Amino acid sequence: MSTVTIPTFFAVEVESVGDSLRQVRGGIGSAPEVVLDCSSMRRIDSAALRELELLAQAAEEKSVKVTLRGVHVEAYKVLKLARLASRFDCVE
Repeated sequence: MSTVTIPTFFAVEVESVGDSLRQVRGGIGSAPEVVLDCSSMRRIDSAALRELELLAQAAEEKSVKVTLRGVHVEAYKVLKLARLASRFDCVE
């Protein structure tokens, strides 16, 4: 018998990206997989970048897979430059 894992879904709010990511980080560990809807996040500022770094670190410590869904090209470029893209699964 195989075990089915149901990911926890979060939406990143464009008005408060940092707060949204802090909430996600606080919930890390309650599920083996977290999916973030990043479709409203067109840009990543330095505060959001720091929160993403902390989120990646928390996920790695708790062996939680984090998937970023709907990442815009501009935001993905920032993740690549900051060397964070490889720490997340990015899907359309």
